[in-house]
Order: sequence, then structure tokens, then C-alpha cells
Amino acid sequence: MQTGSRIESSTASRLMQEKPRSVIVWDPVVRLFHWLVVAGFAMNMFVTEEGKPIHRWIGYAILVAVAIRLVWGFVGTVHARFSDFVPTSSRLMAYAKALLKGREPRYVGHNPAAALMIIVLILMLIACGVTGWMQGLDTFWGIEWVRELHEACAYAILVLATIHVLAAIVESLRHRENLILSMITGRKRAPGGTDIDHAAATD
Repeated sequence: MQTGSRIESSTASRLMQEKPRSVIVWDPVVRLFHWLVVAGFAMNMFVTEEGKPIHRWIGYAILVAVAIRLVWGFVGTVHARFSDFVPTSSRLMAYAKALLKGREPRYVGHNPAAALMIIVLILMLIACGVTGWMQGLDTFWGIEWVRELHEACAYAILVLATIHVLAAIVESLRHRENLILSMITGRKRAPGGTDIDHAAATD
């Protein structure tokens, strides 16, 4: 019996050692989209001048990136798909209650709060890009409400992105995981314990 116990213990130890310490979560399309949008928005917000060709073309490039991301949300890898992270109201409420108690679970993919933020940011990027495009049309040339809506969308994106970054830093500290680095490498700590693999989570 002792020999059998030693073999089982040795096997369990070997399996634990072989368990991957990290897994690929964010594929290259997701990462490239993320950083292209960050760079493009920063350029148009702080460097280029509104109305100039470079400003418009960067805006169009962001819209193309968003369009590709929307398609990728249906045909991409597991954690890139909207079906993986778009939260239901019940899941979002449950996460919010756990968050307020400081007991929110770690998600391998996007947690419900981050997922909602991403959806809102994508919608705001589309609104900002479309209103920017409208300003170049004869029909809307010089129309004040279009310009004001474009600027409002841009500042809303800036505020939301700031909140998103601060939340990522807080969650990184709470779960002892560098979420910003994971969007560069694509890798996150392998799920285990109370972690939730969002692809398999159900209400």
C-alpha cells in the first residue's frame, strides 16, 4: 500500500509540475486592435489638429480597426468572441455585488464590468468616427451640433479609457496579475482555484 501511495503521490506531483503556469488568452488580432486604437486615439486627441487630413485618416483607420474587431467578435478565438464576454444583466449584477464586497472572482477573459466598458468604448469610437466623417460632407459642413457631438464623444472616450486603465491597475494588484502586460504578451495566469474561465461560465 505504501508503494502505491508513493506512486500516486509522485504522479500527482508530476501532473502539478506539468500544469501550465500561463495560457494564451488574447490573440494577435485582439492585441493589435487594442494598441492601434490606443495609439490612434492618443494621436488625434493630443497631437494632430482636427480637420487636417492626417487627423481624418487616423480616424478612418480606427473605424477600420473597429470594423475588423466586430467581425472578429463573431469568428475569432474563444476569448475574442462576444459570446464569451458580453454579460447578461444577472451576471453583471452578481459581479457588481461581489465587487462591492471585495470578493469579485478572477476571470481568465474579460470580467463583466470590463466587458461592459469595452462595449461602450467601441460604440463611442464608432460615434466619434462617424461624426468626424460627417463633418467632411457638404450636408453637414459647418453644422455646430455635429462638431460638438464629435468633441463630446472624444472626451467621453478619454474619460472612459482613463477609468478602464485605473480599473486594470486595481484588478492587477488585487489578483496579483499584470493585466496591462497580458495585453502585450497575450498570456495570463492559468485558471485554477476560484478563477473563472469565462468561456465555460453560465448564468
